[in-house]
Amino acid sequence: MKCLLKGISSCLYQKMWGDQGIDSASSNSERVGLSPSQPVWLCTDRKGGMAAVVTASPFLKPFALRYSPAGVSPAHRRRHTLPASEFRNLSLTDALSVFEIEREAFISVSGECPLRMDEVRHFLELCPELSLGWFEEGRLVAFVIGSGWDKDKLSQDAMTIHVPGGSTVHIHVLAVHHKCRQQGKGSIILWRYLQYLRCLPTVKRAVLMCEDFLITFYQKAGFREIGPSGIVVGPLTFTEMEYPLGGGAYLRRNSGC
Repeated sequence: MKCLLKGISSCLYQKMWGDQGIDSASSNSERVGLSPSQPVWLCTDRKGGMAAVVTASPFLKPFALRYSPAGVSPAHRRRHTLPASEFRNLSLTDALSVFEIEREAFISVSGECPLRMDEVRHFLELCPELSLGWFEEGRLVAFVIGSGWDKDKLSQDAMTIHVPGGSTVHIHVLAVHHKCRQQGKGSIILWRYLQYLRCLPTVKRAVLMCEDFLITFYQKAGFREIGPSGIVVGPLTFTEMEYPLGGGAYLRRNSGC
């Protein structure tokens, strides 16, 4: 193989530069400490001078370096069948993973889950297009679930009803897996979800209700306070917040995903 490459290189240089070019290539090889048998390609400047010595053809890539990691045989190389990071709508098959993340996230803080298991399944069956899951190597790490609504403020009915084609999306729950918290994933998936909603032609705004300690988080995402919510869950009270969705989706930010 080396002889063949050397022969090709010699023919090319002889055609372009004559014997002097080949001698120059050889002398340059010796000057940079290369083997005389190693193929050498010369780069020229605009005046015809030899500006650099390149030790490999730009068209011949080292196959072993590209496809065979050191010390790993082809038979034992890992085959990646799942994307490292994926955002997609949720389905009924994701319901159990959703509920496990939600239960761990909310029960320890407020003692109440925004959605019970049957309600998770209910909304994923009625309006999966208003949900978004973040998966890393096939595992759910964060999610948002919403449903359609058609009134200015949320009522008790909004907790269980989906209004198809409604101009408002009620965000029921946003949760992040406990092993993935404090990494900014909540902000990232909320931003992605809101930009996704911008692409839905009938949706004009998103609304949610949250406890007081979460108001700042949603304000940083662009939500504004509407006022106290009329919905009470046990001893918990909530503030209703709104996000306008006029115009198209923003350009994708550098989220590190």
